Amino acid sequence: MKTTAPKRSITVSDVARAANVSKATAARVLGGYGVVSEAIRAEVMAAAKTLDYRPNELARSMTT
Repeated sequence: MKTTAPKRSITVSDVARAANVSKATAARVLGGYGVVSEAIRAEVMAAAKTLDYRPNELARSMTT
């Protein structure tokens, strides 16, 4: 029987790489804070949707 490794969750770094922006810019867009142009916001959101990004609520709660 073949077992598959658990699927690695998509991170902000993965989204940033796909959108060709910095990790900080991707975090601002995904976190909904800071100033980002609409063009960059659209690129990051498109990358997040393509990669099926889901925020890690546990990680977020540790920083807030």
